[in-house]
Amino acid sequence: MIETIVFDIGETLTRDDHYWASWADWLDIPRHTVSALVGAVVTQGRDNTEALRILRPDIDIAAEHRAREAAGRGEQLDEADLYPDVRPALAGLRKMGIRVIVVGNQTEKAGTLLRSLDLPADLVATSAEWGVAKPDPLFFQRVLQESGAAAHETVYVGDHPVNDVFPAKAAGLRVAHIRRGPWGNWWGDDPDVTAAADWSIRSLTDLSGIVNE
Repeated sequence: MIETIVFDIGETLTRDDHYWASWADWLDIPRHTVSALVGAVVTQGRDNTEALRILRPDIDIAAEHRAREAAGRGEQLDEADLYPDVRPALAGLRKMGIRVIVVGNQTEKAGTLLRSLDLPADLVATSAEWGVAKPDPLFFQRVLQESGAAAHETVYVGDHPVNDVFPAKAAGLRVAHIRRGPWGNWWGDDPDVTAAADWSIRSLTDLSGIVNE
């Protein structure tokens, strides 16, 4: 029986196109160029920030983050960044008595911005707030602490094989791999991913059927 569903954030609940567009604008590089390079590094299994290093080999990403914030062009997140199935899916799960947790590899500011959206969730947090990030096993230990349920009664939903699917499965959680965004779509048919994931979904609304299985 499923008691808790835990959601990744980027490309599970939120779209990353505005995020990468803001980087392109900040670096004065065409948006299409940045998007294409993000796609290229994804297909190679590399971290998507490597796209920025291809464009600016000497870039200090942390320093650029600080400069953007100081210039008033820092991290933003609002209703338009949510996928359209987020609110109905999360609200529906809570109505079914499922505990809903949102947590992913994001900054403290992202946590504040997400909570300001008043999502239908019991907990919204980020890796920066927890002090540990995926795929560290300690992250998933914290997930289970917050779940309030046994590992086999907890489902982790995410798009990223290395950050979501494999470490969540290794921690004993059940896993729903969502096929959206660059990672979710590109690696959706990978045999290792399909073997590790308990379910493959294309919409968060599919989760209500999983709960009822």
